[in-house]
Formats: sequence, C-alpha cells, structure tokens
Amino acid sequence: MDFQGSMQLPSYYGTKKSSLFPDIAPTTTTKDTYQSYYLPGYRHLSSWRPRLLHKVAFVPPSPNKQFNPAGQLPTILPALRSTLHTRYSTRDWHHENMVQLKESEASRYRAGRLNTDSMRLIQDKDQLTYQMQEDSRRNLRERIANIDFWKSELIYELDCLLKETQALETVKKRLEYTVSEMQGPLKIALECLYHREKRKGRDLVHDDVEESLIKEADVFKDCQEILTKLAEKISQQLGINRDVQHALEQDLSDKTSAHFIDETCFTMRNTSERINFYHGVEKADETVSVPATWAKFSEDNIRRSQHERANSVKLQEEAEAGLKSASEEVWNHFITTNLAFSNRIAEVADAKNKLQAQLAKIIQEVFQTENTIMSLERCIKAKEYPLKVAQTRLEGRTKRPSIELCRDPPQFQLVTEVYTIDDTVQTLKQRLQEAHDILHTLILNKSRLEQEIAVKTNSFFIDKKCMDMRKAFPSTLRLIGYT
Repeated sequence: MDFQGSMQLPSYYGTKKSSLFPDIAPTTTTKDTYQSYYLPGYRHLSSWRPRLLHKVAFVPPSPNKQFNPAGQLPTILPALRSTLHTRYSTRDWHHENMVQLKESEASRYRAGRLNTDSMRLIQDKDQLTYQMQEDSRRNLRERIANIDFWKSELIYELDCLLKETQALETVKKRLEYTVSEMQGPLKIALECLYHREKRKGRDLVHDDVEESLIKEADVFKDCQEILTKLAEKISQQLGINRDVQHALEQDLSDKTSAHFIDETCFTMRNTSERINFYHGVEKADETVSVPATWAKFSEDNIRRSQHERANSVKLQEEAEAGLKSASEEVWNHFITTNLAFSNRIAEVADAKNKLQAQLAKIIQEVFQTENTIMSLERCIKAKEYPLKVAQTRLEGRTKRPSIELCRDPPQFQLVTEVYTIDDTVQTLKQRLQEAHDILHTLILNKSRLEQEIAVKTNSFFIDKKCMDMRKAFPSTLRLIGYT
C-alpha cells in the first residue's frame, strides 16, 4: 500500500541513499518542528497524508550519517548500552519475590472484600434505582392525573366562555340591527317635520303634532345613542373575552403538550428504543414554576374567565332591558304622535268645512248685493226723469210775466218735489256706495276664505301624507333586534 508523504523515522535510522537517484531533500513544515518519539512499527495518523501549507526546502545531506541499505534495526540500541552493566544480588531477588507475594495476597484479600461489598452495593443500588424509577413513575402518574383534572376544568370553562361569547355577539348584532331599524322611523319623523314646514300662513303653527314629532325624533336619537354605547361596551367585553379565551386555549394547549410529554415519559421503560444519555441535563434547571404556582396559574385563568362570563351575563341583561325599554318608549311616542296627527287632521278638516260653508254664504251674499246694486242703480236712473220734469216745470214757471210770478202752492210743491227727488237720489247714491263697499268687503272675505281653504287643504294633505308615510313602522320584534 502506498502512502502519500514521507514516514517519520527515528534519528538512528540514518539517511536513506540510492545509487541510481540523487539525494532527496527531507520535507519540513512551516509551523511544526517538534518530532515525537514513536516505537518501531507505529504509524502516526497523519504520517501518510500530506498537510496543507507545507513548504519543501532543500537541505544538504549530513556527512556523519551513514546509509543503511537493508533498513534493519541494530541488535543493541545505542541508548540502552549502559544498562548492560547494571546487576542485582540474590538476596535482593528473594526479598523482591516475598514482597511481591505479600502484596499479591493483600490485594487478593482486598479484592475479595471489594467484590462482596460490590455485590451488596450492586443489589442496594439496583433496589434504589428500581425504587426511584417506580417513585418517578408514580409521580408522573399523579402529575398526569393533575393535568387531566385541570384540562377538564379548562375545557369546561372554555366551552362556557365560548357560549357566553356567542350569546354576547348575538346580543350585539341585535343592538346593531335595532339601531339600523330605528333609522327608518327617525328619517320619517324628520321628513314629516320637513314637509310640515311647507304649511302656509297661520297654519304654520307649533302645534301638538310638531311637538310630538320633535320628541319622537329626540327619543329615536337617544335610544340609538344608548344602544350604540351598549354595543361598544359589548365590543370591549368581546375583546376581553377573546383575550381570556386565548389564555385558556394557550393554557389548555400547554397542558396537552405537557400531558403528551409526561405520558411519553410514563410509558418509557429501560427497554425503550428512544432512551439516550444526556449528560448534564440534571444540572440544567429551566423550570419556571412550582406545583403551587402551576395550579394557581390555571386557577387564575379559570377565575378570570368566570369573572368575565359574569360581566358578559350582566351586559346581556342590560342590553335586553335597554332593547325592551327603547321599544316601549318608541312605540309610546309613535302612538302619541299618530293620535296628535289624527286630532290635527280632524281639526283642519272641520275648519276647512266651516270655511267652505262660510264661503258659500259669502258667495250667496255677494250675489244678492250685486242684485241690490243693480236695483239701486236702476232706481237712481229712474229718478232722473221725474227730477227733470220738476225742474223743467220750475224753469218754465220762472218765465211768467210780472205779477204772475206768484209763490203759489204749485211753486211750493214743485220746489218741494225737486228737493225731495234730489234728496232721494242722494240717499240712493249713498246706499249704492254702501252696497259697493259691502260688495268689496264680501269679495275680500271671499278671497280670504278661498285662500284659507287652500291653506287648510294644503295642511290637510300634508298631514295625510305624513300619516301615510308613518304606516311603515317596524314591529316590536324588530325593535328588540329580531329579524
């Protein structure tokens, strides 16, 4: 077998020479210059493999070293030649034998005692090891039982918490649904207020309907605000419940892992295949709890979960009470507003009917007044001819000559007739003026009545429209969050 590199030889081997090839310079390393002594035939592990970073240097052959062509060791080592002159006496030889026998007997006796004590020690240690192993198995069994107990407690508490969390989420959805359901009636109430602003004249009054609508809108807003705050509180409680749920799940997961590990350790035997040496593991203490703090950790998690479940139940009861109270209050105001609308519509209809009846009378009176005016005008027109006759007679009698201009009874009668007719005409004209004034007043009243009737009609139709809009009101079940 060929080996790479050169084998280190003792100094007494001499330099190997060949008659066919020139001398080969020995190899040296740049760092290691120490050569250890090895027995003949010993081969160093690295003697046959060249090392890295070696440098080859040419060293001239030493003249004092002789070449040994056969490569054989000398019969007597040069370093041991001085020992051939060392000699012992016979007495020393016998003494040395006796000492060896006594020491051998003493060591045999000690060995016998050691063997007996060792067998006893082996039995004691075997028993101790078996007992310790059994104690460890018993402790592991008790530990597994404790883990099973706390696992069952955590599982039960986690199930209860999940049920409460689900119920709380359902209540939250009901609150949000109720808030969204109240948005429609609130919008209708605001639209009713907006439409009632279109009333005209004196019908634009702050009546019971408007007060009820304003209160109803305020009630809707207040209920929405209360239910929204309850939903926010439930959202915060749900976040806390999720944290507690995560802690319970983490604790349960840790206990499941610990149960699996302890179960594996419990079922482990001396003949198991997965056992091995782990030196120093008994000195490494990575524990973070003791049995008391270990049990208290799970107990604290369970108590915290129970506390949060109690808070969840309280929030559910508060939400139920809030939903019920909001539903009742909204319905009460809705009924009150509808009743106010009904009363107001009846009042407006009654006022409109009275105005229409009065308008009919006014129209009749206008017709009669117009007839009276026409009669008065004809009468005045008819008085013109008698007046002309009387005045013409007087004017003709003024042409009587001399003494014939007598203030006789015809003269007095004619003058009286003229004055009387003229007074009659003036009286008729005054009455005609009064009739025209009355007619103008009647026409004004007729116009006002027609305008008022139009206002009342507008108000009536606005309130009727509002009543039609308010027919779409959510039921009690929808107001408490049920779809």
